[in-house]
Amino acid sequence: VQLVESGGGSVQAGGSLRLSCAFSGYTDNQYCMSWFRQAPGKEREGVAAIWTRGGYTYYDSSVKDRFTISEDLNRNTVYLQMNSLKPEDTAMYYCAAGPPSIDCLSLDWSRENAYSIWGQGTQVTVS
Repeated sequence: VQLVESGGGSVQAGGSLRLSCAFSGYTDNQYCMSWFRQAPGKEREGVAAIWTRGGYTYYDSSVKDRFTISEDLNRNTVYLQMNSLKPEDTAMYYCAAGPPSIDCLSLDWSRENAYSIWGQGTQVTVS
C-alpha cells in the first residue's frame, strides 16, 4: 500500500492550490482517507477527511468553507482543494489512510495515531 502526495508549492495569501494523494495497493473496500498538516514546531493536525465511496466529508473548523476534500476513484486519487489560503496554512501536508471498512467517525478521523499508512508529504507555503 502506497500513498503519494503532490501539488504543493508557494502561493500568495488569498491564492489556491490543489493537493493530490494517489493511492495504490488497496482493495475495493471503503476507507477513511484524510489530510493532515504539520507546521514547524507544531503537532500534526487533521485538516479534512473523506469516507471513500460514501461521499461523507469532514473538516477542521480552521479550514471549513475554504478547503474541499474529494475523490476520483477512477484515478485512485483523493484531492484537497485549498482556496483563500492564509499564511497560517503554511505547513507540510500529509495524506493518510485508515484501516479498511472503518468509517471516519468511528476512526475519530482527526486523531493522528488512528492511521498507519502515510504519504511522504508535500510542502505548502503561503506568504
